[in-house]
This record gives sequence, C-alpha cells and structure tokens, in this order.
Amino acid sequence: MSKRLRSSEVCADCSGPDPSWASVNRGTFICDECCSVHRSLGRHISQVRHLKHTPWPPTLLQMVETLYNNGANSIWEHSLLDPASIMSGRRKANPQDKVHPNKAEFIRAKYQMLAFVHRLPCRDDDSVTAKDLSKQLHSSVRTGNLETCLRLLSLGAQANFFHPEKGNTPLHVASKAGQILQAELLAVYGADPGTQDSSGKTPVDYARQGGHHELAERLVEIQYELTDRLAFYLCGRKPDHKNGQHFIIPQMADSSLDLSELAKAAKKKLQSLSNHLFEELAMDVYDEVDRRETDAVWLATQNHSALVTETTVVPFLPVNPEYSSTRNQGRQKLARFNAHEFATLVIDILSDAKRRQQGSSLSGSKDNVELILKTINNQHSVESQDNDQPDYDSVASDEDTDLETTASKANRQKSLDSDLSDGPVTVQEFMEVKNALVASEAKIQQLMKLLGKDAN
Repeated sequence: MSKRLRSSEVCADCSGPDPSWASVNRGTFICDECCSVHRSLGRHISQVRHLKHTPWPPTLLQMVETLYNNGANSIWEHSLLDPASIMSGRRKANPQDKVHPNKAEFIRAKYQMLAFVHRLPCRDDDSVTAKDLSKQLHSSVRTGNLETCLRLLSLGAQANFFHPEKGNTPLHVASKAGQILQAELLAVYGADPGTQDSSGKTPVDYARQGGHHELAERLVEIQYELTDRLAFYLCGRKPDHKNGQHFIIPQMADSSLDLSELAKAAKKKLQSLSNHLFEELAMDVYDEVDRRETDAVWLATQNHSALVTETTVVPFLPVNPEYSSTRNQGRQKLARFNAHEFATLVIDILSDAKRRQQGSSLSGSKDNVELILKTINNQHSVESQDNDQPDYDSVASDEDTDLETTASKANRQKSLDSDLSDGPVTVQEFMEVKNALVASEAKIQQLMKLLGKDAN
C-alpha cells in the first residue's frame, strides 16, 4: 500500500472515512458498504480490489492513487458540483444513508447510468464523436495527465483505437513515451499489448526500444494477465515471464487417474472452439475467478454481524447487457461448479491457451465484445453422469442436453471428432454437422418405432 493513501481519505461515493476498497477502472476509493453495491454491478461497470488484502501490481495501484488524488471522482459527479444541483434536490449519498435503497440508487446512477457525467453536445453521428474522442486520447497519452484520459474514456473514447493516419494505437504512443501509468489505464479499459502497428511492432517493442524496461515487463504481464490470474487462483504462483516462462499448468491431485470418457469429450469440445469463442469463454472464467476471489476477501474482511447479509452477497456473475442472453446464462451457471469441477475447467482452459499461443493472442484485456452464440452451449463442457467423477458442467443452456442420452452423446462426439481432426471449425460448419446429426437421429428413432410396430 502506498504511503500516499492516508487515513484522511474518504469514500468517493458517500464520503465515509477510511475507504478500504478501490474501483480500479473508475479511479476511486470506496468504503465497505459502497463496495457491496459496486460488486453487484459487475466488472463491466466497476472493477473492485481491496487495498490491503488483494495483490496489486505497484504501478496499477499508483495509477488509481494518482487518479483519486487528482480528482477523478469529479468526472463521475460533474453535474453534482454545480450549485444548481442542490436547488434541484440532487445530492450524493452520505455515510448515514442506508445501503438499500439510498446508496445503491446513487451508485447505480453515478456509474451505471453515468447520470452526472458531463455530456458533449449531441451530434447526428455518434460514431464520429467516438472517433474524435479516440483521436484526442491518442494525443493525450503521451503526457502524464491521467484524469484527462479517464475523462475521454468516460465519454466513449476507445482504448484500443487504431489511428488510421498514425497507424498505431494509444498504447503504442504511451509505450514509446514511457508513460507507464497511462499504459495501466489503457489496459484497464481494454487496450491490447499484443496489437501491432502499421510497421508490425507492438507496444512492448516500443517500450524496449525506448529503454523503458519496467514498462516493457509490465506490458508482458498485462498481455498474459488472463492466464496468469487463472494459474494463480489454482496454485498461488505466476509464470516467470522474464525468463520466458509464460504458462503454468497446475495438475489435479488425482491426475494419475485415467481420464473418463466424459472428461476426454469435454476437452475435445473445448479444443474445437474457434479462437474467438475460446477467448470469450476464457474471459468469462476469468470473471468468475475474480468473483470468487473477491468474495473470499470480502467475507474475510467484513464485520459479519453488521454487513454480511443477503443484500451484500454476489451469488453469480451480474448480467452484462453487452452480451447475449445465452452467454449471460452461461456465465451465471459457472457459479454452480464445485471446486473440483471449476478447477478442471480452469486447467483445461490453461492447457488449451498454451496450445493456441502461436495462432491466437490471449491478452489480458477484458473489453466488451459481441458474443457467444448458442453453439457454445455444449461445446466446452459435458454433464456428469450418475456417480462418475464430475467434470465441468454445462456452461450455457441445458435445452439440448436434457434430451440426449449418454449413447447419443458418445455417437455425436465420435462423429464430431472425425470432422474436427484437422483443427477448429467455424460456427456455421459446426451447426451444419450438428443439424445433420440431429436429423439422422430423428430418422433412426422413427425407424425404430416402425420396426417395433412390425414386430408386434
């Protein structure tokens, strides 16, 4: 913890004393009660970390502290600073307010609805505005003015924007200028350290060329943040990136046992995903790891008699409106996995991420992208049967799996394996195979019924 965080700091949302949590992407410090609301909003709204009981990369904490100390909270409460807002009855929460509904309603308005953020004049083409903001961000990251960049990001600037004239992204610019805190902020908002500019160089390349060795090492860590977090969750260790070790694949305690057919089928389905869908699944599992770890810290640090109630529990990943309903259902079902099932899924993802490394960039960025199609319902998992050792369960809709027998699953998987032996297939190709198999199975069932009638 930096010495700059003193006991005089107050919660950004209710002005309560001694905040013990931070909202990383908002650049604010928050108290326990307000944090309970932040956690229920989801990581796409607020990414929370405990200031003392969660591991922090030093420069990431420094970035949040700098934003807080330089008044980042005024970005989210801009209109509340206007004296006219007092006359209209609008005010921020205070420490004496109840969490529900008072603090919760204020925090949702502040961060989810962005009700108090300064709005730009309306224009006919919002995409033009976003492009202009992104170009401003591109120019601003070469300086150390973090709050200016956060303000641009809050208005819709894209952290991974590829400048058509300059031929690079804001992270390339920040890395070339040695602006490590700007790089941290951009990464939090989805900038990818593995993105190449028009010359084929990455931000890591520019950091190294400029002699910014700490920045270069940190960018490599950010690039592998997703898989590093999954490995640390299982075994408490991270790879040694300085010495070229980029993956740690933990082993289950019962790894000496032969893999069940279900486990083998689950792994095959995971491997059959396209790189895009695999990355989305990995991001979902990352978010679930974050939820579980944050819950553990939360339970260990709260006054259980006063704070730990049903209203402060986050039982599963909150809905992200940017995602399809199918994907949101799948994300929430991850909470049902017991420790063994979830560990099995995490290990399989780590193994497949390592296998795909040459052909796919698994950066640590968690930016919002459109996604998961219904084909992911049964691609990366199978259901445990009877008393078999459970593997990872169905992650999305159970609509199809409830109708299938074990035998039909095995036959279907066998057919798929032969089609997928040359590598990942497209979603369209998979759906064509699946539909053909379903149609064939229906015909077989009809023939079986007819044969049964003839026999009678």
